[in-house]
This record gives sequence, C-alpha cells and structure tokens, in this order.
Amino acid sequence: MRNRMIAGNWKMNETFAEGVELAQGIVDQLASGTGNVDVVIAPPLVDLKGVSEVLSQANSSVALSAQNVYWEESGAFTGETSPAMLTSVGATYCIIGHSERRGYFGETDEDINRKAKALMAHDIVPISCCGESLEVRNAGTHVQFVVDQIKADTKGLEITDPSKYVIAYEPIWAIGTGMTATADDAQEVCGAIRKTLVEIFGAEIADGIRILYGGSAKPENVG
Repeated sequence: MRNRMIAGNWKMNETFAEGVELAQGIVDQLASGTGNVDVVIAPPLVDLKGVSEVLSQANSSVALSAQNVYWEESGAFTGETSPAMLTSVGATYCIIGHSERRGYFGETDEDINRKAKALMAHDIVPISCCGESLEVRNAGTHVQFVVDQIKADTKGLEITDPSKYVIAYEPIWAIGTGMTATADDAQEVCGAIRKTLVEIFGAEIADGIRILYGGSAKPENVG
C-alpha cells in the first residue's frame, strides 16, 4: 500500500538562518507525527546541512530532499553537486526534471534519466517531475507528451522497491500562475502515467510508485 506524500519545494527562498527557523517551525507543528503521510521538504542547497541538523535533533520523520543533482561522482564540474555530497548532509530525496530546470537551464529527458540512475545508485529517491505547457495542452497532445516524458525519464531504470521512485506531475501552465488543474485534468494524466508505468515495470511495481500533483497547490485546494 502506498503512503501518501506531501513534498514542499522551497525553490530559491530562505537564507541559511531563515531555512533553519522554517524547518524548526515545521518540526514543531508536526511534533505529534504525520500519520500515514510522508512529509518531504526541499530547501536550497546551502540550507541542507542546517535543516538536516534540525530534523535529526528532533528525531523528526520529515525527510530531506535536495532540489537538484549532477550525475557524476566528482570532478571539474563547477557549481554542481554529486549524489554522495547530498547523502553526506542527510538528503534522502532529490527533485529532478522540474520544469524550471528544463526551461531555464535546458535540461533534457536524457539528463534527467542520468540523474535518476546516479541518485538511485546512492539510495537517494528521485522525485522526477513531468508536465506539459499550456500550448501542448491546448493542442490536445498533453497525455502523449507526458507519457513520452515518463518513458524517456525511466529508460533503463531498475526499480525493485516502488517506494524508491516518485513521480511529480506538474502541468507547467499551473506552476506559479494561480491556475490549477481540475481533479479530472489531473486524473486524466496521472492515470496515463500509471498505465505507462505498468507497461514498463509491471503492475506490482507500478501500483506502488507514488504520483504527486504540483502546480499552484495551496491549503485551500490540497486534498
């Protein structure tokens, strides 16, 4: 049975001190536990160590995620961060393929696939993002577009434990715009994602992989 998951991407917000303070507030609010919901927070890179210490000192069930990774183990890759570095500061999840990374920095499905393999080799769970633009949705090709992303992003992956891979469906037209997909919109695409996962990994594994929705999500429309 899949545990539900709520993941918060802080993006490029919160200085080190602000991040530690925010993390402490989250820990305090969730001190009584999160039930059968897995909570993941993804601070900026420079906040990871401080936030990790807050979570560790509180013995919190909240998990720590990075927002990005590079697939090489080490080397002359200025500005990049390896999976081993993320592990060393306590990150157990990592977001890959976010539309902002794809759009602003030209990341491709091949890049995302390589990142997923590198993360999984270090027992870090990828939160692999997919989603279509408004242009693609209006053209009526959004389902096939996302299915193609899933096939490319999971190419060659070996998943034996479905809890070790997460997909986040984030329609680009709903990210930071105030627009949100309806339940039917989301179910149409998420259903196609699940069907594709069955074709790739088989029903048992596919049924255990969690598919999240993101895009102008807020307390008023979550759940």
